[in-house]
Amino acid sequence: MTTPQKPVRAAGCVLWRRSPSGDGIELALISRPKWGDWSHPKGKLKRGETHGQAAVRETLEETGMTCELGPELPTLRYLVDDRPKEVRYWAAEAIGGAFVSSAEVDRMRWCPPAVARDQLTQERDKELVDALLSALHATGEVR
Repeated sequence: MTTPQKPVRAAGCVLWRRSPSGDGIELALISRPKWGDWSHPKGKLKRGETHGQAAVRETLEETGMTCELGPELPTLRYLVDDRPKEVRYWAAEAIGGAFVSSAEVDRMRWCPPAVARDQLTQERDKELVDALLSALHATGEVR
């Protein structure tokens, strides 16, 4: 009998900002060349770090943006190389910063929610767009 593996613990943000045009919001998506995908910023927790701290740190590292955490969004659970991974997400408003490409993240783009949903590679990440919109409507951040 095999002992179930502990999940890899990670955290991330669905990063958003008010559109510069004043028409709605935009979401930040990152391109990761290692995986050949478009996703939300996320990463593994460091020792002694809370999920919320990891989400803010990873967002800054991958997007160059500082953010303010909002409502927690659904936790995603999936397998990576046959090992369970659990990623807790938050809605997070971008409050400053600028993107600088790196080996890990080579591009970032701001997109309206519908475009972001189409651009995201993984289906599970697309579900977070709807969760973000619902959370922002519920808190009155966006109408």
